Amino acid sequence: MAILKHIASKNADYGEAQRYLLFQYDESTNKPILDENGELIPRKEYIMDGINCDPFTFDMECRELNALYHKNESYDEIKSHHYIISFDPKDAIENGLTGEWAQQIGMEYAKKNFPGHQALVCTHMDGHNESGNIHVHIVINSLRKYDVERQDFMERACDSRAGYKHHVSKDYLIHLKQSLMDICRREHLHQVDLLAPAEKKITDREYHAKRRGQKKLDERNRQLRADGLTPRKTEFQTQKEFLRSAIEDAAAVSCSQEDFQNLLLEKYNVKLKVSRGRFSYLHPERNKYITGRMLGTHYVEDYLLELFKENAEHKENKKQTVDMGKYNMESKKSATSPSNLLQEETVSVLFIKSDLRLVVDLQACVKAQQNAAYANKVKLSNLKEMAKTVAYIQEHGYNTRDSLEDSFSEIKSHASISRKELKSVEDNLRKVNEQIHYTGQYLANKSVYQKFVKAKNKGQFRQEHPMEIALYEAARKFLKEQSENGKLPSMKLLKAEKEKLLQQKKEAQKTYHYFRDYQKELNTVCFNVDKILGQTHTRQPEKQKSTDIS
Repeated sequence: MAILKHIASKNADYGEAQRYLLFQYDESTNKPILDENGELIPRKEYIMDGINCDPFTFDMECRELNALYHKNESYDEIKSHHYIISFDPKDAIENGLTGEWAQQIGMEYAKKNFPGHQALVCTHMDGHNESGNIHVHIVINSLRKYDVERQDFMERACDSRAGYKHHVSKDYLIHLKQSLMDICRREHLHQVDLLAPAEKKITDREYHAKRRGQKKLDERNRQLRADGLTPRKTEFQTQKEFLRSAIEDAAAVSCSQEDFQNLLLEKYNVKLKVSRGRFSYLHPERNKYITGRMLGTHYVEDYLLELFKENAEHKENKKQTVDMGKYNMESKKSATSPSNLLQEETVSVLFIKSDLRLVVDLQACVKAQQNAAYANKVKLSNLKEMAKTVAYIQEHGYNTRDSLEDSFSEIKSHASISRKELKSVEDNLRKVNEQIHYTGQYLANKSVYQKFVKAKNKGQFRQEHPMEIALYEAARKFLKEQSENGKLPSMKLLKAEKEKLLQQKKEAQKTYHYFRDYQKELNTVCFNVDKILGQTHTRQPEKQKSTDIS
């Protein structure tokens, strides 16, 4: 998916933008990387062009234009605008995206949306932050050089005249995002809706805070390991990440706003505030609330209230199902197709994930043996989990240990079948992705190969274009081997097949995750029941996401 990022700069040194595009920089510190002689290191792969300027005298030409109109002279003025188009890493693999192709898109985008401006357009193929994605940098002087014909996206009359500055507004950013989506869809590249609010809203500030925190944590853990100690925490979590995780956990089992609010406070010490119908959350280490809108669309009041309503309906359906009696074992055995499993969910295998946890084995808990206070806390927690387990087996109508084991075995069988179906769909999707990749590679290098065929001196032409010819021939060979009738596949048909398989994968994942979670929960119940009865559990308990004692 191509995404668009905008940075406004007040730096009067236009040469700094040139140096960033041409030389290697440390992405974490944003400082240039120097060699042993203290010299800048050129980037390995890049393509750079200029619009209304020479790319290598961009800085001088911008300063001359500013002096001509007496603009960009004060410290607080925005001197340049930096736009970054980042393509999906899968585009290079599946759609044959190359640096030259990305540069063409960047040039078209800049000419269309920043007419009359001096601009640098530079494509980097080395990836950003080690992501491996091709991305295009567009740096424009904030001052327009030439008069241009007024476009629909220009909000003011002066936005088309020379000597006036680039005007960025909310509506203009919407236009820029829509323009990028239109181009990517036209070029059949991966693209998401950039105008839709994000389910998880992660800002640049949070992203970089996460990277800095993880780096410091890794350094601290290396010191602990060097001292012979085992680190307790290996993954850094920002305050917003903590809130998202807590909200997701609490919302999954809450049937009302009151349940949600109480669970957040009791389990995570997170306070919920409702103001004018909006949810805001207070992290235990903060004094200022964070609104749900700042976390993403899955953390705002409308989404959560709808989720609470669904949870309440599922709970009511569950009670009605239990009152109707036990499972219809014969009907379930006859329906072994995984695609039909979830359709029978409300009748035979209704499952609502609970917060049931494993009973802690005091004999194996070193901390409990060393600390009497902690041991008492574990005992109290075990009593709570035992009480929950008893309530669980009564609510689900398990009269004997054998009936519980039978249900576990059956759900385990369903989980195994659904996992095989998911694996089969994933294998088919991998094959189609491979075909798309080689088809894109074939089409991207076809024009060069046609010139090679027509060339009088084929040996010299092959020496000048060895990579393109080799890629074309490898792609052609692969596609012919995969084709039954010797015909090359249609990219349109492959894309349609991929969309179909992605939908099948989504459904198969839903089915598998359903029975996987159900199996884990029944395994926890079996383990706890054996502890209550004083029996030896024959299976290893499933690992829990959290082992905190509440």
